[in-house]
Amino acid sequence: MQPHSDAYLRLACLSYAEEDDEASRRAVAAARVLADNPSLTRADPHVAAAASDVDALAAILAADPGAANRPGGPHDWPPLLYLCYARHDPALDEAAVLGTARLLLSAGADPNASFRWRGLDPPFTALTGAFGGGERGQPPHPHAIALARLLLDAGARADDGQALYNRMFGADDSHLDLLFSYGLADAALLRDQLRWAVTHGMADRVRLLAGRGVDVTSPFDDGVTPAALALTTGYPEIVGALGVPAPALAAPDAFVAAALAADHAACARVAARVVADLRTERPGLAVWAAAHGRPGAVALLLDFGWQVDAMGRTDVPREDPWETALHAAAETGDVALARELLARGADSAIRDARFGATPGDWARYFDQPAVAALLTPSDPSGS
Repeated sequence: MQPHSDAYLRLACLSYAEEDDEASRRAVAAARVLADNPSLTRADPHVAAAASDVDALAAILAADPGAANRPGGPHDWPPLLYLCYARHDPALDEAAVLGTARLLLSAGADPNASFRWRGLDPPFTALTGAFGGGERGQPPHPHAIALARLLLDAGARADDGQALYNRMFGADDSHLDLLFSYGLADAALLRDQLRWAVTHGMADRVRLLAGRGVDVTSPFDDGVTPAALALTTGYPEIVGALGVPAPALAAPDAFVAAALAADHAACARVAARVVADLRTERPGLAVWAAAHGRPGAVALLLDFGWQVDAMGRTDVPREDPWETALHAAAETGDVALARELLARGADSAIRDARFGATPGDWARYFDQPAVAALLTPSDPSGS
């Protein structure tokens, strides 16, 4: 039975190395394995937990209470983790899910059970699994809030660094509301949340964090204040969400803020020497502007001498040479910006530094057919 159990558990649970379409196929395959082998839940507590088969799990635990905490399955997890990371059925019954979790917890399952993904810290906990998220946008558990509340009631720690990190990429703040109600208070974790929210224009989250007493005035570790960071990443509206006065900026930062606002007149007033230094220090600034929906800023920066094929980052405002503005336009599906960049000499065959992919490859990967068609040379033979 174990090969079938392991196959089911691999397919049924989150893999943090896939996109939604692959996850959907895995869920269908998991359902097929269980349909073909219906006795799996009665023989394996990890399968019973993942499938939220309350009756099967109750029978197993009645005969062997220690199974509630015993690692097993393909990931060597205790059953509670398989329950929290299961994504095989979006229509899973809430009563079954919570009943399964209560059975495990009442039998001694650790509400802070965790594993280290690829050996990294912080650990991925049961709470992390319930909330979902992550850089690839893994879905939350179908009953994420109810399941997380149950875990927190049982003693799961609200200051869960990985759960907070995984959920910070999306705009939904329901996890923060819940965690605050259970004592979330780690200042360093909350400042990390604030920084991401500031640099990605998440005004509602900034207001939530400010309202919960998170420090919105002190500089971050790199010396920049949240308000200054908002201006220099292209989100001046975030200053209001912070509830602080707009700061005075030094000339280089003032140019960056004006450029991201596509304010030609303000940029023109900055000394040429400052602009020249910025082109050296911030070569990937146009990449950030492209990724954050500021085509006017991209055009302005190119007018001021930024290189059209310079590489930068789209996720955080740092100067790692990862991808170009054309890659960013391909990811977001901005056809007009892609045309503008091509007209200014952007290289459609250039490859990014991490994946060795062209902008056309990015457009296809992110399902942006209009940009993909623009960036894919036509075949003169018609084949």
